[in-house]
Amino acid sequence: MEVTHSRILKISVPIVLANSTVPLLGAVDTFVVGQMASPIPIGAVAVGSLIISVFYWFFGFLRMGTTGLASQAHGAGEAAEVAAILIRVLVIGVFAGCCIFFLQSVLFYVAFKLSPASSEVETLAQSYLEIRVLSAPAAIALFGLSGWLIAQERTRELLLLQLIMNGVNICLDLVFVLSFGWGVAGVAIATVVAELTGITIGLLICRYTLVSLGALTWRIVFDRVKLLRMFTVNLDILLRTLMLEAIIVSFTFLGSRFGDLQLAANQILLQFLLVTAFLLDGFAFAVEALVGQAFGSRNRDALRQSAIMCSHWGLGVVALLSLIFTFLGPSLIQILTNSPEVQLEALRFLPYLIAVPICGLAAWMFDGIFLGATETSVMRNMMLVSVAVYGVSIAVLVPYFGNHGLWLSLLISLCIRGVTLGAHYLALEAKIQN
Repeated sequence: MEVTHSRILKISVPIVLANSTVPLLGAVDTFVVGQMASPIPIGAVAVGSLIISVFYWFFGFLRMGTTGLASQAHGAGEAAEVAAILIRVLVIGVFAGCCIFFLQSVLFYVAFKLSPASSEVETLAQSYLEIRVLSAPAAIALFGLSGWLIAQERTRELLLLQLIMNGVNICLDLVFVLSFGWGVAGVAIATVVAELTGITIGLLICRYTLVSLGALTWRIVFDRVKLLRMFTVNLDILLRTLMLEAIIVSFTFLGSRFGDLQLAANQILLQFLLVTAFLLDGFAFAVEALVGQAFGSRNRDALRQSAIMCSHWGLGVVALLSLIFTFLGPSLIQILTNSPEVQLEALRFLPYLIAVPICGLAAWMFDGIFLGATETSVMRNMMLVSVAVYGVSIAVLVPYFGNHGLWLSLLISLCIRGVTLGAHYLALEAKIQN
């Protein structure tokens, strides 16, 4: 197994490009309902899309767990198992989506109780959700299919899938809302059609695997040992992700205690964090696939080479981002908000965002390494340590330093995650022999 810089870029660049289409889609959704001369449709789409995204996000572990398992099977030359993994994740995704569909009344009722809105917004958001949930099986199955494609290093096809799906969504947004006047329902229908188009294109991309002998051998697909391993890996990832989300959510809630001005400034700066994640994800996903293949083929040298070379590219991205945030940060803040007060407040805390890529590099890259090796119990445990340190930092720093203490606690949690995972790296290498 040869690891080269061109191979790394071939995996990572399409992922970065695919990620870049996500905020564009959100901007178009907001634009089309914004032409309706009322804030209610904008609020309805914002609330509805947030609620459905939370339910879909709950199954995001399918993407991460599938990449590690499928890349290891690919590295080991187990073609039947590679095919079986694809069938498993598609079945799980469809089943999970059907569960959301049949439980929608209860789920949406609880969601609106937790995030109340005006009766007008809630009524429109309810209509939006009743449409969006129709494609839940397709949307969740796409998580697993995406992870499987990454494991096979087929990220160009993943990019094509993302471009077609988002392109369909944007075009139908413009037609259904601006031309047909369907309003919020039009935005929802456009997304449903796009997600159904996405799963159709995805199945066509994987058609040769789906009709292979291994994929049609149901005894292999539903092997109890393999299913148990998949369950264990995905459960660890789910718990780890819930703890990570607890940090992000608590950061927002705690920031609201410092007043609307600092809350708004924090939300502006979190967009910089989103950009960091989008760019570093490309190389984190690349290292997942390459480490998984190295682990599957029992090649320690390839594992180490994959980790080092992908991290070098990640370091380059970190340096570039820190420079961009340093010199262009003030201009970017002005683009994101017209409020002079929010601009000044965001500038006060901009240095923390310059430090985020530096402090977070190790966490992102080691996440990819341990996901590829499916050493998810280590990830879960080290995230628990990170959350505990974050909690202590909040308790100690926030009372004395306010919002500065909040940002410092976030940086500390990133550093702790990277350091603790790094401390387990040599033990990971020791598990395989050349």
